[in-house]
Amino acid sequence: MSDKSKAEPASNIENRLRSIRTSKGLSQGALANMAGITRQAVCAIEANQYLPTTAVALRLAGALDRRVEDLFSLVSTGEVIEGELLASSQKDFDETVRSRARVKVARVGERLVVRPVSTLGEVLNYTIPADGLIVGSIGIKAVSKQTSRVRVQLLRDRRTIEHEIAVAGCDPAIFLVGEYMRRRQDKTTVVGWTLGSAAAVEALKRREVHLAGLHMVDPKSGESNLPYLRKHLKSGDYTVITFATWEEGLIVRRGNPKGIREVADLARKGIVLANREEGAGARVLLDQRLAAAGIKVTQLKGYDRLARSHFEVARLVAEEQADVGIGVWSAARVMGLDFIPLQEERYDLVVETDYLKQHPGVEHLLDTIMSRPFRTEIEALGGYDTREIGKIREF
Repeated sequence: MSDKSKAEPASNIENRLRSIRTSKGLSQGALANMAGITRQAVCAIEANQYLPTTAVALRLAGALDRRVEDLFSLVSTGEVIEGELLASSQKDFDETVRSRARVKVARVGERLVVRPVSTLGEVLNYTIPADGLIVGSIGIKAVSKQTSRVRVQLLRDRRTIEHEIAVAGCDPAIFLVGEYMRRRQDKTTVVGWTLGSAAAVEALKRREVHLAGLHMVDPKSGESNLPYLRKHLKSGDYTVITFATWEEGLIVRRGNPKGIREVADLARKGIVLANREEGAGARVLLDQRLAAAGIKVTQLKGYDRLARSHFEVARLVAEEQADVGIGVWSAARVMGLDFIPLQEERYDLVVETDYLKQHPGVEHLLDTIMSRPFRTEIEALGGYDTREIGKIREF
């Protein structure tokens, strides 16, 4: 038998039938009727158990009003794709393109979003594998909008990348979700981008991520997240799912040598603060407590010194570069620090409702966080209450 007559292995075919079918709101049975084939055939094709003949592929493409190559294509090793690089400045853009930077790639709706792996931080930069390498830029640089088009040479096949879920937020437990999904032999990978609550919601609105995590407590009602979301997500259909409830408070050195008990103590002489960026839930809590105590931010040493995460705040305190910072108990605990609780908050995940139907990985992620082994492990981190995990909030 000649090489030309050998059947192409299913593993060499990129199969997008399921995602295109669900994006059009069609069941397997409805598509089968439209294409004149059986529902079992559609099911087998979507599961990569059966490669369609030319005639069946043409019927499916016609029923979905797409080209055959939109539904099925060969996996290309070293394929070069075009995507939108997210860069915070012209300098970051230039350095990323010049250095053939390692990047993560995610399909969010119709966009291919590209981010440098280096922005995950020092440790994760060496533990999270890249999806590809930057090999050039395209057209006009639009860094003022934080995006520019670039070419990326893939290091993984595109099917794997299109199962990736991008999550913006400040809860590091999201990395455990990805590991649990791998244990379940799920194709989906999860990448968490550390952003404060406000920035995460804005990234969701710009369709740069699939999910955003936030913890914003309304000072008037005491309600978590929903008042903020109703104000800032005025259009679009979103679903809000609870991840956990946690305690946020003052992270101080072991033994609390400065005797810090409340936010008002931060204005004392000799107290150095590690703060979070504007829009972070921790920063919002600090500003609310300062206003209630009648303290001006100019009275605090270190108010303008910013840390990009709960763990960076804890690290600065542990290294005695600061005396105190606002953060969550789990961050204080892992660094061996003391913790003074200020308020209980709910950490919610927000997702465009369409992604729950169109991206199978999102549903798998939600199944994972509700599993008993995962809940048991994050509760062991300290400060997490998962009794309401997976609960849908009325938005």
